[in-house]
Amino acid sequence: MRLFLSGIFAVCVGSVTVKAQDVYLSIPEDNIFNRSEFTSLPTTVMYTNRTNWDYAFFGLGPVSPTFTSTSGANFVQSSSSLTLPTTVLLWQLESMGGQMPSTGYLGYLPGFQSFSTGAVRWFEPPSSVLGGGFNRGNINFTFKIPAAQFAANAFQAGNYSMNITQNYDFTPRNFRTVLVVPASVRWLTTTPTKYIEISSLNDYRITGTRVLGNLGNAEIGHTVDFNVWAKAAANHIQFISSKGTQGTRNIASIKLGSNGSALTTKALSSTFQNFSAASFGVIPGNRNSFMPELYVSAEDFKTQFFEAGTYTFELNLSARSTDNSINSLQNTAVQLKVLPRSEITIPSSGQNVNFNFNTAAHYANGQSQTIQKQIKLSNNESFELYVKSDENYFKKGGVQTAINSNILQIGLEGSSANVPLSKTPQKILTNGTPVLDRELNVRYTIPPAGAQTLVGKESSTYSVNVYYSFTAI
Repeated sequence: MRLFLSGIFAVCVGSVTVKAQDVYLSIPEDNIFNRSEFTSLPTTVMYTNRTNWDYAFFGLGPVSPTFTSTSGANFVQSSSSLTLPTTVLLWQLESMGGQMPSTGYLGYLPGFQSFSTGAVRWFEPPSSVLGGGFNRGNINFTFKIPAAQFAANAFQAGNYSMNITQNYDFTPRNFRTVLVVPASVRWLTTTPTKYIEISSLNDYRITGTRVLGNLGNAEIGHTVDFNVWAKAAANHIQFISSKGTQGTRNIASIKLGSNGSALTTKALSSTFQNFSAASFGVIPGNRNSFMPELYVSAEDFKTQFFEAGTYTFELNLSARSTDNSINSLQNTAVQLKVLPRSEITIPSSGQNVNFNFNTAAHYANGQSQTIQKQIKLSNNESFELYVKSDENYFKKGGVQTAINSNILQIGLEGSSANVPLSKTPQKILTNGTPVLDRELNVRYTIPPAGAQTLVGKESSTYSVNVYYSFTAI
């Protein structure tokens, strides 16, 4: 008599008790995320207390053992309508009672196959009952999921099962094969540091929001839906000037977003915020990627990050399952280096300053004139402004004369100090703070004493070159 049971039960043979049950295959997340082939250890699927195959026609014509899916052509997740095609899982007989059964004459072991709604042979017995049988004991199979299946399918967390029946009196006659997909979210790429360098003053002349820097491609492996959360490790940015002075900047001047629509652009704070425009769903291949970017407005860039030095903060990124039960962190140390830069420009209209001495009053009283906006200067360090001449004397037709350059005094509008021009640099602005495109009105004066030294000089044109320069302080 044969007794057919399904589910979990025990078969007692002598002093040996074997527990036959559903086949659970736990798929490691590493195989899912890396899309690498999964191969199981030998796994007990059934138990046999017999040692021979069934034959028809007087011991000729073996009855091949088969598996048949009774629940359709897909593995179905128990908690939803999600499925995985039967082709994701391949299997092959590994042993019966501890060794491979005899193949005898015309018997053979089929290669790796998948379940089907039709009967699939898992071993081809010898053509004759005399060809050999098998040992009593566990019937083990090896299971595998090819790498291509991980790339082609979405493995969402949960248990996917298929009901299987087999045609022999092995135990059990019916069982479930269950694929167990773990719930996981993991960063597959890392950006431990991000270095950004600013080396041109023109960067501060750009209008509108600018991309401060991208953090590289962020790729996240996951078997559950997730959101991207982010914060700064502190509520301020640490600043060390090029001269070693320490300070802070407001972290809210930095915004996080993405190249594309994956993230919503928001100002950073020291509290985690959800930056996802929408939750990232599980897709075939189980990977989602986006390009995080840091933004700053043109105004904040000029006011918060103009001074030469190093600005640093730590960005904390978190990929969280939508139910917040799983959290994968990645930290990025962001360093913004602003190199010392200075610039003086003089428009073409202000490159020549002319004094005409053609009346007695000019010689008696001297002359003074102010050139509006003659100098435009930019310097991202504290500075002093100097003026000097290329020679200590004026020239006529390229030839040095006896007219000393110090008869000409130079100063800035709004300042009472004038300095006599000489080949030695003279300070005309002290304690200048970092500034971009500041325009200065320059005052040129030949006082009465200087003008009177010109009396009796040959009527001609005399010239001297004037140079302006910075000294950082």
